[in-house]
Amino acid sequence: MSDPYAIPRHFNTAGPCVPGEHYMLDAVARLPEARKLAENKHYFVIHAPRQSGKTTLLQSLTDAINAEGNFYALYCSLESVQGLERLEEGITAVLNALSQSLGWSSESALRDGRSLPTAGISIAVSQALSFLCAALNKPLILFFDEADCLSGQVLISFLRQLRDGYVNRARAPFPWSVSLIGMRDIRDFKAQVRPDRDTLGSASPFNIVTKALTLSNFTKEQIAALYRQHTEATGQPFEANAVERAFYWSEGQPWLINALARQAVDDDLAGDHGITVTAGHMDAAAEALMLRRDTHMDSLLERLKEPRVRNVVEPMLCGGKAEVDPLADDTKFCLDLGLVVRTPAGALRPANPMYRDIMVRTLNYKTQVALPESLMHRWMDGRTLDMSALLKAFQQFWRENAEIWTERYEYKEAAPHLIVQAFLQRVTNGGAQIIREFALGTGRVDVCVRYAGKAYPLELKLASSKARKQGLEQLERYMAGCGASEGWLVIFDRNQSTGWDEKLTWATETLPGGGTAHIVGC
Repeated sequence: MSDPYAIPRHFNTAGPCVPGEHYMLDAVARLPEARKLAENKHYFVIHAPRQSGKTTLLQSLTDAINAEGNFYALYCSLESVQGLERLEEGITAVLNALSQSLGWSSESALRDGRSLPTAGISIAVSQALSFLCAALNKPLILFFDEADCLSGQVLISFLRQLRDGYVNRARAPFPWSVSLIGMRDIRDFKAQVRPDRDTLGSASPFNIVTKALTLSNFTKEQIAALYRQHTEATGQPFEANAVERAFYWSEGQPWLINALARQAVDDDLAGDHGITVTAGHMDAAAEALMLRRDTHMDSLLERLKEPRVRNVVEPMLCGGKAEVDPLADDTKFCLDLGLVVRTPAGALRPANPMYRDIMVRTLNYKTQVALPESLMHRWMDGRTLDMSALLKAFQQFWRENAEIWTERYEYKEAAPHLIVQAFLQRVTNGGAQIIREFALGTGRVDVCVRYAGKAYPLELKLASSKARKQGLEQLERYMAGCGASEGWLVIFDRNQSTGWDEKLTWATETLPGGGTAHIVGC
């Protein structure tokens, strides 16, 4: 008899994936080392950005270990402990989460152990785990998800009790293996301990960890395999180029991969499985997601307001050449969030093109919508975009509004770059594609407007003694990459003692390679 509540499998964008309900890759196969470490009696860490598949992995791993029968495995989320600073309240919440997880376990022996003993707060967790393990006839593997929700004294006490149980487990029952899972690596948990509080006296507050693992993004092959599940279920194919574009926009970020497919299949194509999904459908899906800003992206972009994120993102938006300190907590925090990644050369850049575009669109949105509607498509005739006329109009706008509009931005250093891009966005208004490239450590910001089959490359820089020379060299390389013979170098002079007649300049040069460059002073 068929299940009356069964629904067709679909692309999941909300919470962990469930076998039979969602298209999903083999979660355990994404990180096989985790199972090996757990079964070999190690304590370890798994860290990765949100919406990257950590919870799906842990729940699948728990089910797989329990099904095999050599160990008991328990998944426990500590999300309910978020924000609890008082020691007694926090540790009690940890015990409640543990007891609840035991009650939900598929293993009867674990359900029977959900009535945990109470003890002094300083030993409550270690005693409860010892009591639980003593009652089991097989070793216990324990996964603590959202472990970085703990902070302050609650975090210190929790880690101390785990460490105490670990070092004494030859004499007293204690979990065979414990894994802490969250966004941050364990070495960074110390950042969640207030500087005016006690510490564990160690750079790493949990120095019994054997290894720290992380989940990688999907490869192109994995994306194709995921999308193929939909094809097999519905008969709707994805072109190879559609997979390529999904990878381009997302760089394999799991939530984005599912969101792009869901947008294309369910929304844009309205569930018509007779239509092949193309690269164009994926580009349209990416644009729709960037404009809509679903919860996942919105929660990430809320972080742009935080000073430690602004410290990294603002110079990145300017193409700053500031040295990237890989050990700085602000840098590690942005990497752990999944907002940025490190290039092979060591620079920091947005984690993928979708995050890159919505960073800019989020920060300059108020400017874009406040610009007059009369700008829309003003220098576009269906065949060409008069970029020179557009930028001359921007020069006049900048002269009249620079001071007022810059003051509206929290990211004041990056305001010129954001405002000129808002101007471009308002003019093109969906009639052209704007491609942005920027990274901290490169000394440049590249913008290419593509319209009616033609490319219009711009190089954005802040004024310096070398800005013109370096900017022209960078622009010529960028023009070659865009396949353009004409380009624009926009240089912003932030020196308040310089008059507008000196700032607003225009010059045109022939580049060594034969192309034409316009130097636009702002």
